[in-house]
Amino acid sequence: MKEKYYFIAIGGIGMSGLAKYLLENGYEVLGSDICDSKYIDKLRTLGAKVFIGHDENNLPDDCIVVASTAIKEDNPEMQKAKRLGLTIYHRSDVLAKLSNMGKFFIGYSGTHGKTTTSGLCAYVLEKAGLKPSYVVGGILPDIGTNAHSQDGKFFCAELDESDGTIVKYSPNTVVVNNLEADHLDFYKNGLDSIVETFNKFLSNQNANILLNTDCSGVRRLACQNFISYGLNDADYTAKNIVYNEDFTTYDIYYKGEFLSDMKICLKGVHNVYNSLAVFASLHVSGVDIELVKPHFATFTGMGRRFEKVCEFNGISVYDDYAHHPTEIKATLSCAESFKNRNVIAVFQPHRFSRLANLWDDFKEAFKNVSRLVVTDVYAASEQPIENVNSERFAQEMSCEYFSGSIKSVAQKLYPTLKSGDIVIGLGAGTITNLGKELLALSKEYAGVGK
Repeated sequence: MKEKYYFIAIGGIGMSGLAKYLLENGYEVLGSDICDSKYIDKLRTLGAKVFIGHDENNLPDDCIVVASTAIKEDNPEMQKAKRLGLTIYHRSDVLAKLSNMGKFFIGYSGTHGKTTTSGLCAYVLEKAGLKPSYVVGGILPDIGTNAHSQDGKFFCAELDESDGTIVKYSPNTVVVNNLEADHLDFYKNGLDSIVETFNKFLSNQNANILLNTDCSGVRRLACQNFISYGLNDADYTAKNIVYNEDFTTYDIYYKGEFLSDMKICLKGVHNVYNSLAVFASLHVSGVDIELVKPHFATFTGMGRRFEKVCEFNGISVYDDYAHHPTEIKATLSCAESFKNRNVIAVFQPHRFSRLANLWDDFKEAFKNVSRLVVTDVYAASEQPIENVNSERFAQEMSCEYFSGSIKSVAQKLYPTLKSGDIVIGLGAGTITNLGKELLALSKEYAGVGK
């Protein structure tokens, strides 16, 4: 008889993907969260039993409990699990289990780009008919899911470094996109601590290791046997890059010899790196490149990665998960193709600790926008830090500060917009609702006077 799994906070993009994968493999899955979501609805259709609200009475006494680092010790379900002596898995333990089910495991890691690279890998394998299995941190375009178990050879996933649990994984091919100081609540010595964790992770691998050697943080790794990729002198090199408004083209060279041309519809140099990383990882993993190459051009990006969420009255609204200065710069570089249009960035800082530790870096991240609006910090369970707040940040930036809920932010922003504006919501929290709220206001105002 297969185990029964209970997920605390099952509704998040990462936890719901793991739960879906287990359901597709015949496991019984239960869980709880503080509110319903589209991810929970999908799990229920697959047979999961999900409770709204955390209550110890939800938890059966014969299950394996799954939780993330974000779940606190005072959670009533966690307290009961410990009282009963139940097995408690971190979400990384479940992903490690799934990745060891006999598939060829391709893992994508690094500070930025994990969701896009793992999602692009799953997408092109899926579109090529290779029936991959995958668990990624976003919704695949056209396919509409973040996880799927199939009978093909390959399993791909993103490997989260935020809490050090990346050391648990043993991929057959692993990509390190980049390394920068982040998650400084965990990595107390910044980039030094991150490099130390990745050195430990890579030292235990018998795998194809692909490193972006254009990144100074990656070059600090002690790894000796690796395959390099980048825009400069590397094993896999992108050359002759041409940026168009609707697509980007470039040529891929392998050890100095032309290997393939490439076309993507994603914007920005960071997506040249992302697509090159996926191409190289599939090539070294033995995938027939001619099967997958055409599908790079049809990949429109993962959910919440420069995702166009609505358009009204000549105004376009985009949503992006960027919550680190480098990610914000990369996202805003995508907007450079919008000629002669006002670009309005609406930034919701994610965690007081991140804003405090990267304060000056954030101040340098918004140079290419016509207008910047800063909302209240999305705390993500953290306690406030004295003198670290959005109002002070906005004052130092000489930009606008809109307090209150995202609905309130939308109500303040909407009357100031005009046809041709580009609005980009930036952050890992409730800012994702900005497009929905602006669209609702456009419909409300359209009915005035009729």
